[in-house]
Amino acid sequence: MLALLQKRWFLVSLLTLIPAGLLTGYFGDVDTVNSLRDLVPTRILTAFILILMSFSLNSSQLKASLQKPGPVAWASLCNYGFIPLLGWAAMSLQLTPDFRIGLMIAASTPCTLAAASVWTRKAGGNDAVSLLTTLVTNTMCFVVTPFWLVTATGQSVELDMQDLAKRLVLVVLLPTMIGQSLRLSRSLADFATKHKTPIGVVAQSCVLILVLLASLGGGIKLQEASLGQQVVGIAVVWSTCIAIHLAAFFVAWQGSGLLGLERKDRIAASFAGSQKTLPIGVYLATDPSAFGGADVIGGLPIPFAVFPMLMFHASQLFIDTLIADRLKKADEGDAG
Repeated sequence: MLALLQKRWFLVSLLTLIPAGLLTGYFGDVDTVNSLRDLVPTRILTAFILILMSFSLNSSQLKASLQKPGPVAWASLCNYGFIPLLGWAAMSLQLTPDFRIGLMIAASTPCTLAAASVWTRKAGGNDAVSLLTTLVTNTMCFVVTPFWLVTATGQSVELDMQDLAKRLVLVVLLPTMIGQSLRLSRSLADFATKHKTPIGVVAQSCVLILVLLASLGGGIKLQEASLGQQVVGIAVVWSTCIAIHLAAFFVAWQGSGLLGLERKDRIAASFAGSQKTLPIGVYLATDPSAFGGADVIGGLPIPFAVFPMLMFHASQLFIDTLIADRLKKADEGDAG
């Protein structure tokens, strides 16, 4: 049992924290739960994760990925081209306007800020590719995300460019620069290389904290809404989220092979090309100036639009943990 827990600790943690967070948010006092969530600034924690990932990333890998941007371009195309098309096509399958719009919101967001790099490293991939894909897709979100949402929903939405630009600089770009600048010290660079695996474990642990915070928020949303009579709709949209993520991973993986990418780059492109970020999706689904207003679609509110984003995020973490373990095991088998 101890060996199993040691090997599958992250998966076990996900299976524990997600339902625990949802139940706590649902049954707990809203003010108390929100105060717990406020104890951990998510942007700071995300920035810390990216500092860790960048610090333990060999600078030569980052330079090589900049010089040969093919894997980053392919991952970005899958993330911002293939997934939105799938989401648009799958909107007609959803049973409520909330889930139709929410699914498209989830499909239109950029690559996740930290998890793609964490999972890429866990699987033995080139985390420089996933990190650069995060930077590229989040930079493009000012244009690409509104384009897909307007095209698929007919609902014009303007992102707060100043807020998103600030988020990009403070949460993604600056932490990456800090992490790499720390490696200018030879002793720190040697430390990072020697302790790359423990640093990755710390980063994964921080991701678990983000998962718990998101689950608490999801539980509060459940408490505020009456979802009891939408069980079938929930099952349909959740299944759709899983199917889209798996399809995107498959296309990114197979396409990387056809493009002749190295295995490490294929792994990175597949994770970065199929994962979606939670903060921007939640913002779009809940902010009154976007899709969280009182009369969004046909003069009616869509209070449940945030749930597909939460479902997509939780599903990708769970599924990609299994995939990363499988890929890592395959590499170890090849090495053996």
